[in-house]
Amino acid sequence: MIAQTERPLADPSLTDAADGLVWAVACAPGHRPVPLSSRQAAQYLGALPAFDPAGADKDADKETDGGKAERDGSWVWLHYDVVHTASRARVEAIACLPEEARATLAGTERGVRLEADGDAVYGALPGFDESMSDDDTNVSAWRFAALPGLLVTTRRHPVPALGAAYRWLQHDDTPRTPAEVVDFTLLEFADSVRRTLAMLDDQLDRAEDLLLTLDQHTDFGRISGLIGKVRRRSTELRRVTTPVDRIFHSEDLELPEWAEDDIRDRSQRQIHAALDDLMALQDRARALQDELASGQAEETNRRLYTVSIVTTLMLPATFVTGFFGMNTGGMFLASGAFGTVEAGFVCALFMGITWLLLKFAKLL
Repeated sequence: MIAQTERPLADPSLTDAADGLVWAVACAPGHRPVPLSSRQAAQYLGALPAFDPAGADKDADKETDGGKAERDGSWVWLHYDVVHTASRARVEAIACLPEEARATLAGTERGVRLEADGDAVYGALPGFDESMSDDDTNVSAWRFAALPGLLVTTRRHPVPALGAAYRWLQHDDTPRTPAEVVDFTLLEFADSVRRTLAMLDDQLDRAEDLLLTLDQHTDFGRISGLIGKVRRRSTELRRVTTPVDRIFHSEDLELPEWAEDDIRDRSQRQIHAALDDLMALQDRARALQDELASGQAEETNRRLYTVSIVTTLMLPATFVTGFFGMNTGGMFLASGAFGTVEAGFVCALFMGITWLLLKFAKLL
């Protein structure tokens, strides 16, 4: 179960809220992650060579902490809250990342994207924020940029999946590459989508049970509300999931070899499976909506039929009462002591004759 809040799980004394750093950890396969202070994180970033668009490493002969990290398989994860201008400026100053990746990390757009530039992979991906509840599906974007020895993530709203990824580092074997963290976070998003789909499917089950037990006491308004809620929320989820699936299937996306297997292969299968489940749920909701419309039309016709029969049966009585209501001389039965009873008997007689005619014509 994903926690509903994302907390700075690293030691608060080792982070600096002024630059928006939520946590910083150094990871090495076979070892537990080590929290880093804001100063240590800055020193690590400063030791990494600046990004070279031409792919040349001007400091190839220089022994740097970044070079050591790439050789021994260790890497660093920095997670920033970019709500404030100062934190966005700090992220935009990370020289080892491509300019476009830095702009993505500090951006405010909610669109989904995944790009690669040399060994760098960066993009913006969806995730549920902490305000998600049974009646709401708020989705926010989190952004990342990854190198073989560095992972930088940013968000403007707490994303529980990122907190779950951090806790995953604490309890399981440290991933070999930052790409596995991105993959894990995407898998958490896909799992959240499928859990939400399971809840929506239960609501469709209740709506279907009510439709199958259709009677005069059926509450069509309640059924319509259940189906409408499912269709609205499934549409919201599909709008978020479809762009991610489209990105993974894009022929223009060429990820570096170190990230290809983790980000593209596993995540692509899970996201595509979640999208298939979404489409199946929407198809079922539309089928129930059609069945509901048919049931409502049938109920309306049944009521109109009842009203039509009552109106037809009352037609002779209306004629008789209208006839005897005329203020003319010599009215039939006007002088008798039992004229009203006799007029009522005439009304009932004509109603009975009308009923027999309707039965003979098989209209009843």
